[in-house]
Amino acid sequence: MNEYNSQVQKELQTWKLKMTKRPGLINKVSKRAQTKVNALIPEKAQKIMTESIKGMIKATLVGSNITTNKRQAAGMSLFERDKLMKEKLAAYRKTAMIEGAGTGAGGFLLGLADFPLLLSIKMKFLFEAAAVYGFDTNEYEERLFILHVFQLAFSSDEKRRETFYMVEGWDEYKNQLTDMDWHQFQQEYRDYIDLVKMFQMIPGIGAAIGAVANYNLLDQLGETAMNAYRLRLL
Repeated sequence: MNEYNSQVQKELQTWKLKMTKRPGLINKVSKRAQTKVNALIPEKAQKIMTESIKGMIKATLVGSNITTNKRQAAGMSLFERDKLMKEKLAAYRKTAMIEGAGTGAGGFLLGLADFPLLLSIKMKFLFEAAAVYGFDTNEYEERLFILHVFQLAFSSDEKRRETFYMVEGWDEYKNQLTDMDWHQFQQEYRDYIDLVKMFQMIPGIGAAIGAVANYNLLDQLGETAMNAYRLRLL
């Protein structure tokens, strides 16, 4: 298994470079445009969105924690944990694809339902990931770590770099944190997925776009979660 661990260390170095690369010109321009759009949204509406997403996520955290088998990977090697993680990711990707196709085919109203449904799938997957790598989500700091992994997967380049360093040095940062910056959390996530979710609401092609988009979003979350937990173990 030492050979496998060495291979994983190399993969982690490649992933770190990907997570910490500086924003390109297109990303900078896009982020500025999104910031200007967000500035036009009234503060009251921003607060409502923040509280809504905060409520949705906190409810999902409680449900996911209760329904996750926390000892499913006890005694496994890193190789075995990675294998189990990939199996779970394949199952969750399939679920997300079916959900995306269903809500995408339903037009605007069902498209709106996609947001909380996909969010719950992503959060449940992250709890499964924590269990696979042996971390106890009964502990508040582990649930906070899950939120940072989520933010690492779905943020602008600038925020992603900042979040990566927090994840990398989690033992140091966890004692300084009491809660998430929920306003920033919802805004980064919303900015990240807004465009693709708008296309999902187009009649006729919404189902196909929804299925592909959700597959890719879960795939990205899976890569992020697996490497974040590998980083902590190694």
